[in-house]
This record gives sequence, structure tokens and C-alpha cells, in this order.
Amino acid sequence: MEKFELKIPVSKKPTDTQIKKLHDYFAEMPMEEILGGLYFAKNRWKAKDAGVLKVGRKSIIKKEVHSITSEQAQWRLKNWKMMIANYRRLGYSYPTISRIKKLLIDLSKKKSR
Repeated sequence: MEKFELKIPVSKKPTDTQIKKLHDYFAEMPMEEILGGLYFAKNRWKAKDAGVLKVGRKSIIKKEVHSITSEQAQWRLKNWKMMIANYRRLGYSYPTISRIKKLLIDLSKKKSR
């Protein structure tokens, strides 16, 4: 197998551990996979930098449905349009709101203790 050498300018000096990891990645992985991962990482970084990346959807959902009784879940489902308005005001995306609704439906079917 033919070997090639890359020279890449970076913003700050990498540590020895980082250099070793990069060397291992390039030695073990195909170039297409490395480029695909870098493409994903760049898009994620740009979204995070722009402030549009909302990380932690699972924790948001857990916060919304934590210790809700069956009756409370039923009330929220009956007043779902108002709940959507509140969730949108908080900045939740529609997929997140949909996941909250799915858990509320499950909770509403369970009997309260």
C-alpha cells in the first residue's frame, strides 16, 4: 500500500496525544469515512457557533414529563394547543414537542398511584 503525507495548518499547536489520535485515525480509517466525519463535525460546529444547535433534547423531554401524574398528563393532552404554544415560546422544536406528547400519552394511560 502506498503511503502519503499530509501537511495541515491548524490554529493552535496540538498536543502529543492529539497528534497520536489523528495519526491512528488516518492509519485505521478509510479516507471517505474521515471526510464524512469531518463534514458532520464542521456542520455541527457551524450550527453551535451560530447558536441554532439545541443539544440535550432527552434532558428537555425528561424535564417536561418528570413526576407528572396521569391526571396532569390527561389535562395537558386536552389543552394541547395551549401546551404547543408554551413549548414553542420556550424554543422547543416540533420533533421535541412530538416526543413530549408521545410520553404524555403513555403517562395518561397509566393509573396514578
